[in-house]
Amino acid sequence: MCRSVVLALLLCSSLAFSHEMTPTYPEWQVSYSGGIKKTTMRLWNSREDVQYYEIGVFDDEWKPIPFVTSYKIMKVDYLSQVKFDVYIRENNIKDARYICSLSKLRSNNVSKTLLATQICSKFKRAWEL
Repeated sequence: MCRSVVLALLLCSSLAFSHEMTPTYPEWQVSYSGGIKKTTMRLWNSREDVQYYEIGVFDDEWKPIPFVTSYKIMKVDYLSQVKFDVYIRENNIKDARYICSLSKLRSNNVSKTLLATQICSKFKRAWEL
C-alpha cells in the first residue's frame, strides 16, 4: 500500500509543468546611472502552453516596488531562455525582497492546463549575508 502511494505521488509530480528563474538569491550591482542599482536575471520556459511572463518586484508584505526592465511582460518561447536586467532606485533596495515571474495565460489559447505559475527569487538582507 505504501509503495503504491509513493509511486502515484512520483508519477503525478512528473506531470507538473513550470518555468525557472535564476539566480535564486540575486544581488544588486552598480549600474551606469547614479542612484540606480541593477540585477541580471535569467528566465527559462519549460511550459509548452505559455509564452508570456510578467515580472514584478515586491516587499516583505507582497506590495509592489517600483522598478524598470526592458519589458514587464516578456515573451519566452518554449524551451528557450531570456536574460534581462532589473533596475531599481537605491532608496527602494532596502524594501525590495522578492523578484517574481508570473506565467500569463492567453484566454483564446486552448490548453491542457489552466495553471498559472509564479516563481520568485529572494534578495538577501545585509544581516543574512
